[in-house]
Amino acid sequence: MTVSILRTADAWWVQTPNGAARIVTGAASTAELLANRPAIDEAAHSSDTVPVASLELIAPVTTPCRVVAQATNYASHVRDVGRDPAKTPLTFFRKASGSVTGPFDEIVKPPHVQLLDYELELGLLIGRELPVGTEVTEANLAEFVHGLLVTNDVSARDVQLTKAQFYESKSYPTFTPVGPALVLVDADELKRFGELRLQLRVNGELRQNMMVDGDMLYPPVEALQALAKFQKLEAGDIVLTGTPVGTALTARGVENPHQMDLMTFLAAQAANPNYLHHGDVVEATVATDDDAINLGTQRNKVVFR
Repeated sequence: MTVSILRTADAWWVQTPNGAARIVTGAASTAELLANRPAIDEAAHSSDTVPVASLELIAPVTTPCRVVAQATNYASHVRDVGRDPAKTPLTFFRKASGSVTGPFDEIVKPPHVQLLDYELELGLLIGRELPVGTEVTEANLAEFVHGLLVTNDVSARDVQLTKAQFYESKSYPTFTPVGPALVLVDADELKRFGELRLQLRVNGELRQNMMVDGDMLYPPVEALQALAKFQKLEAGDIVLTGTPVGTALTARGVENPHQMDLMTFLAAQAANPNYLHHGDVVEATVATDDDAINLGTQRNKVVFR
C-alpha cells in the first residue's frame, strides 16, 4: 500500500484514512526522512491525527536538490508541437531547485515574461544514491525510485524560444510546484506507473488528460539508464518525466512551424488565449483510474508582478 508523506514548515506527516499523523523525526531533508523508514511506518499506524485541511502544506521535497527533467517525452505532445515522435531522442535538461514551490503556493510571472505556460509532469523521487555507471533495470528500478509526485514544469515560452534554451525559461522562482504528497511506492506499485493518468485544469477547464501507457516515449527505467551514464543522482533528487498534449504551446493550425520566422511564430502564440493569465487557477492531479495510487491535487493561483 502506498504511503503519502506531507510536509509543513515545522514537521513531516503521513496521510492516513483518519487524517494526518505527525512523524516523530528530526529529519531536515527529504533524504534524511527516507533514511528513517521505521518512523514513517510508526506514524502510518498512529491514531493520533489532525485534519489534513488544517495543515499549511509546503513542497514535500526539500531544496537544494537536483531537478532533472525529460524533454518532449509524450508522443501526443511531440506531435502537437509539430514534430515526429519516431525521430525524438531521449534528452534532458536541468531546472534550478530554487524554482520548487509548494502545492498551493502562487505561481509568480516575472514582469518581462509574456507567454506563461504549464506542463503537468509525473515526478520521480530518487530514494538512494545512483552513481554514474549504475546499471538500472526493470528488476532494480524500485531500489532507486522510492516515490512519485505531482509536478508542474511552468515555462516562460517566449524566453525559451528566443534564447533556445530551457534552464532560464523554466527556473524562475515558483516555476516548479511540487506535491501535495510524496507518495512512497513499492516495486509492485511502481509497475503500475503506466496506469497513471495526468489531468490538468485551468479555471476548471480540462486542458491535459492522458494516461502514461501508450503515450510516454521513454519510461523511467530508460530515463535512469541514460542518466546513469553521465549524471549522479542522490536521495531527495527529483526527475520530471515529461508532459502530454494540452499545453498552451502548440503548432496546431500552423503550417510548417519549424520553417516559420520565430517572431511570426511568437506573434501567433501571443494570440493564443490558453496561456496563463493573472488570477488563473491551475489544478493538477495524477492518479490511477481505480484510485489505488493517488498523488493528490495541487492548486496554484497565477499572479502577474
